[in-house]
Amino acid sequence: MLKEFILVVTLLALVQSSSVYVGHVYDQTGLVRKVYDKMIESTAIPLIKREEEVYFEYPAGDQKIKGIAIKDLHDGKAEASITRGGLGFGFVNIKLKSERGSGLKYLIEIFA
Repeated sequence: MLKEFILVVTLLALVQSSSVYVGHVYDQTGLVRKVYDKMIESTAIPLIKREEEVYFEYPAGDQKIKGIAIKDLHDGKAEASITRGGLGFGFVNIKLKSERGSGLKYLIEIFA
C-alpha cells in the first residue's frame, strides 16, 4: 500500500499539467451528458498575468453538475481553479490565471 502511494505521488510530481478534471467527465452508459462547453483564450502581454473568470449556472435549479473538465490547450504554466460551486451544485465559477507574460487557452466542459 505504501509503495503504491509513493508511486502515485511520484507520477503526480512528474506529470505537470494545468488541466483540471473533477467528477464524471466521460461515461459510456449515457448517464452523463455534456451541457456546456466554451473556449477561453487570451493573448500574452509582456510582464502581465492574464486572468479570466467563467460563470455557469443552470436556468432551472433542479439540475446538478456531475463533472467538470478544464483542459489546458496551450500547455503552459497557467492555473485553473474552481472558486465557487462545482460538483453537486447547479452552478460553478472557474478562475483561470496565466503565467506572467504568457497567454492562456482553455476548453471548459461541464457535464450533468
